[in-house]
Amino acid sequence: MSPEGRIGRVNRTLCGWLDRSPSSLIGAQFTTILSAGGRIHYETHFRPVLQMSGQLDAISVDLVRADDSRLPVFVDANAKTDAAGNVVLIRVTVQDARERRSYEQELLSERRRAERERARVGVLAATLQRAMLPPSLSPPDGLEAAAYHHPASSDDVGGDFYDLFPLSSTQWGFFLGDVSGKGAAAAAVTSLTRYTLRAAAVYDADPVAVLHNLDTVLSHEYHGDDPHFCTVIFGVLTIREGEADRGGGWDVELASGGHPPALLLRADGTARQISTAGGQFVGILTDPTFASARVRLGAGDTLVLYTDGLTEARTGVGTARYDDDGALLEFANAQAPASAADVVAALERLLAGFGSGLDDDTAILALGVPADE
Repeated sequence: MSPEGRIGRVNRTLCGWLDRSPSSLIGAQFTTILSAGGRIHYETHFRPVLQMSGQLDAISVDLVRADDSRLPVFVDANAKTDAAGNVVLIRVTVQDARERRSYEQELLSERRRAERERARVGVLAATLQRAMLPPSLSPPDGLEAAAYHHPASSDDVGGDFYDLFPLSSTQWGFFLGDVSGKGAAAAAVTSLTRYTLRAAAVYDADPVAVLHNLDTVLSHEYHGDDPHFCTVIFGVLTIREGEADRGGGWDVELASGGHPPALLLRADGTARQISTAGGQFVGILTDPTFASARVRLGAGDTLVLYTDGLTEARTGVGTARYDDDGALLEFANAQAPASAADVVAALERLLAGFGSGLDDDTAILALGVPADE
């Protein structure tokens, strides 16, 4: 075409694509065979770029056929200049883009389908995750309870779980744990674990016996090439005689199966770990050992349980993990004394600070006795 944009020569292939004769095209403005959007693109982009650089590569436009239907194409253009640098001729090459456009549309359609599926899976995962956790905690009189759960992924179901439930008028059971794996399989194991712990506690409230019962169930259901196991702390709260009316004073007996030690924040401003060293994973060993401990909760004391998503959060310094050098106990000492709600809120802020370093699900359960006023 000429520098003014009039078509000077056209091959038969393009005439066939457009279903027009060469005579109807020669002498016409190039823009007459472009769609409305193509004409705007030509004036605002095609021509200015060509004038400045002398060439144009792979511009996507639609040509208009004789029957007004659209033909998607890619356009390349090169300007030929004279000795003075003036444009004397523009060569335009048109490539049929129907297959490419169809592929792009299919790709876009597939992407939208994948996004819808991902959203559906996310809703399902969130629903399953909520089913693994109590919708709210209802502690007995004289006890405060707070919990927090951080899922590492919105697309998958994690294995963290916790619960607090009555056993009698003077005893309450509680637990927090982490099932191996993720997804639907982990959800099934988590569900079985939660209901087994509740049922076993009704049969025999001794925490070590409860964990042995759970180990038997998991070993029976999942064995051979498909083992599933968990770490868990199970405990029983018993109100001390004569203190129910004053809302202070609980005896706590707990047992651990390979789980990180619980924290005890005292009313005097100190904190310590409750040692359950030696407790082994539940559901995978032939004859596991579970470690137990006893503590007393008085006014202003708070017991905190957590999963290893907290202790193993990446700090951003090499391969360092948050609790490699006892940082969690230092954090607890800095918070004590604190109510159940306050310590959970502080831990939630701590977790938020890890950003992408928090790459595992994390659950926290805190039980505390209100401080004396």
